[in-house]
Amino acid sequence: MTIDYSHVREMMVEQQIRPWDVLEVRVLDVLARLPREAFVAESHRALAYADIELPLGHGQKMMKPVIEGRTLQALDLQPTDEVLEIGTGSGFLSACMGELAREVLSLEIHPELAERARQNLDAAKLGSNVRIEVADALNWQSQRQFDAICITGAVETVPVELLKLLRTGGRLFAIRGVSPVMEAVLVQADGSIASLFETDLDYLQGAAPAPQFQL
Repeated sequence: MTIDYSHVREMMVEQQIRPWDVLEVRVLDVLARLPREAFVAESHRALAYADIELPLGHGQKMMKPVIEGRTLQALDLQPTDEVLEIGTGSGFLSACMGELAREVLSLEIHPELAERARQNLDAAKLGSNVRIEVADALNWQSQRQFDAICITGAVETVPVELLKLLRTGGRLFAIRGVSPVMEAVLVQADGSIASLFETDLDYLQGAAPAPQFQL
């Protein structure tokens, strides 16, 4: 059976994303245009627009479309923004941010995922302003600063070192806490924090809480 991806993409926006209070026109436009199916394994393409996480390999998963929509809306990316993404994954969110911002630098700890994400972007003719580097973001050093930072895996607490990479007026999106009770937050460069919504997400590699041993 041939899938009409443009139709299921529209249904995803209207039945999943918009009802979850994602109303920013530019975000809805990007999610309605970009071919999410091009960023998942061929064996999962029929599920590319379903309200589920999809496996990417190396224990990583692609976020649900609703979480991607809420993430993009929270970041409120502007055409002049420079963005740092922590965790490239499939490259789909990288592509979305690349459509909304001036430039995206995406860090991915797994070389195979980084290479596949670049292939996905190239095949979809997207991401000309997206640069992917293989790096452990929690130990990454840079003098560069960014207007927005997006962490695509959960953290127990927001890493202070990443906050130092924000420009004045910048903001960082993260999902923090201890599973299964986590909250999405937007942290401003001045340290103020806005709680956005509750969810549960797999931890960024190296960011999971230490195991609690009980006698």
